[in-house]
Amino acid sequence: MENRLKRKIYDGGRITAEEALELYSWDFIDLAKAGDMRRGLVFPQEEVGFIIDRIINFTNICEASCSFCAFHARADHIEAYSLSIHEICEKVQELVDAGGSQVMLQGGLHPDYTFDTYLEMVRTIKKKFPKIFLHSFSPAELAHISRKNNITLDEIVKSLKEAGLDSVPGASDLLVERIRKKVSPKKITVTQWCEVMNTLCIYGMKSSATMTYGMGETSAEQIEHLRVIRNVQDQTGIIRAFIPWSFSPARTGLEYITPATGIEYLKIVAIGRIFLDNIIYIQAGWLTEGMKLAQIALTSGANDMGGVLMEEVVVKATGIETMTNMDELVEIIRNAGKIPVKRDSGYNIIRKYS
Repeated sequence: MENRLKRKIYDGGRITAEEALELYSWDFIDLAKAGDMRRGLVFPQEEVGFIIDRIINFTNICEASCSFCAFHARADHIEAYSLSIHEICEKVQELVDAGGSQVMLQGGLHPDYTFDTYLEMVRTIKKKFPKIFLHSFSPAELAHISRKNNITLDEIVKSLKEAGLDSVPGASDLLVERIRKKVSPKKITVTQWCEVMNTLCIYGMKSSATMTYGMGETSAEQIEHLRVIRNVQDQTGIIRAFIPWSFSPARTGLEYITPATGIEYLKIVAIGRIFLDNIIYIQAGWLTEGMKLAQIALTSGANDMGGVLMEEVVVKATGIETMTNMDELVEIIRNAGKIPVKRDSGYNIIRKYS
């Protein structure tokens, strides 16, 4: 049975969800080799890119109050804050001064922000920093803005694009309704996430897809998450990258859950690469998994290191304090036997490190 599936994978065939479940029982070395081989089919180069970017969490006031999040403001636990547009622009200036090119604005589901709040944010940043690429907000935020302001999702996306928004991170959490009802019942449904992605496609906007696993889901539910992403990509072609990371239960409402292991992460990378045959880039999650696992992931199907990430605070709220810089990423990539490249938001190479 395994030999039949292995032949199909090495022949470049699309595997089914049922076949993907078989991969969990494979020897890890065989699985990693298959993942790297499939990476070579869609991305034959040995280059691994990174970008200098900054996540600006402009508020931690969020009415979703997801149990898996350690960042949102909670009474007597985390103090609430909202940045002014001046404070946001100061942070963008610091990124520009450091040679960065991409800003991720993220703020959760604020109960009082109007649509004009978001439009002003985008317009002001683009006016002051026209060369900065705004890869910002999330499907949940866009759906929240639409609902709160009684404006169609179509008009939300159209207006934000006209204001200067370049692309939207496809923050997916886990696209399984059983898990979403358990850990994030106030956020969007799987159907609504797909609706946002389809709307982005209409307006020619690119996105990505994440995977937060280790929240009590089954292997079959992990594959279901990948199936939704693959179907959306088949329909839209807007997903530039897949970014898996393990859930850290510390300081959340799910502290009873045993954290996922490093091997589980590497298996997700390899299985994701094999199953998601229509996505070119898979990011190695150094921020949540650490540098060593990220480096191994580069030999298991991953081919990008994401961003240097000036000022990341959401993951840090769980107690994880991984940091990096450009020199370290270059060295990590080199030591994995790959060629480091600095890239832009469209995955175009800016500089190659010999």
